Amino acid sequence: MHDLLDPWKNPVTYAVPFFLLTIAIELAALKWLDHESDDRPPTGYQGRDARTSMGMGAISLFFSLALKVGSFFVYIAVFEYATPDALKMPTDTWWYWVLLIAAVDLSFYLSHRFVHRVNIGWAAHQAHHSSEYMNFATALRQKWNPWFEFVFWLPLPFLGFSPWTIYVAFGFNLIYQFFTHTEVIGKLPRPIELVMNTPSHHRVHHGSDPEYLDKNYAGIPIIWDRMFGTFVEEKQRPKYGLTKPVGTYNMIKLQYGDYAKIVRNVRAARSWRDRLGYLFGPPGWEPRQKTLSPAGAD
Repeated sequence: MHDLLDPWKNPVTYAVPFFLLTIAIELAALKWLDHESDDRPPTGYQGRDARTSMGMGAISLFFSLALKVGSFFVYIAVFEYATPDALKMPTDTWWYWVLLIAAVDLSFYLSHRFVHRVNIGWAAHQAHHSSEYMNFATALRQKWNPWFEFVFWLPLPFLGFSPWTIYVAFGFNLIYQFFTHTEVIGKLPRPIELVMNTPSHHRVHHGSDPEYLDKNYAGIPIIWDRMFGTFVEEKQRPKYGLTKPVGTYNMIKLQYGDYAKIVRNVRAARSWRDRLGYLFGPPGWEPRQKTLSPAGAD
């Protein structure tokens, strides 16, 4: 348990200086490289937006730690008492880590898809998509409510993966994803674009254009999106942010504003069907009678 809580055992800790260095390099590239010939120049940085993103990222470390502490005991109990010994794999082999990284990545894909398609999940995740800028600072605009990840990781100790290794693998998954949040890098060679999640693919994911919504959920490889029909190639530069811009830099509103809306809607709902719809329907769900025009009403 001590190792789990020790920040020096977390690969993300060692990556932080590289994150800051990469942001500085991106700022220099945006300033000194010629972007005048671009059809749509990079969105670049806006000071208040970038500060909000980095502040949200710093505070998210506390909530991530709380998730680790709470979930670790559950995963240990599952691994020790519910997982057959025959399924428990040795952690000192290369193939264990290959399997684990693939399993964590699939769990991330499923969790990511869930929080985009279910309203109570989107209320947590939308904060990450609230910036209208695409840069490395936006990668740090993390949610403070990562609780759904617990559910999607839960099968992993059942499958024989040691709990402490799950957190290490997810740390590397997050580090990789940081580097997909940029407009400075265009499309990479086709074999890489075919297999890996790239800045081009992830720009699509952050787009609010109708053709880009709910696409490219990938963590490290893009194969899950290709397999499950959620992949879209970047055709034109996306318009970043939410379909309904939030218009605020208040971190509390960005993190909890959608939860407040859900609470208001659930309290005002007239039936359990409507209450459940506001919780588990897709983002923007409304009762049928609200979506019908007067001419179409029964």
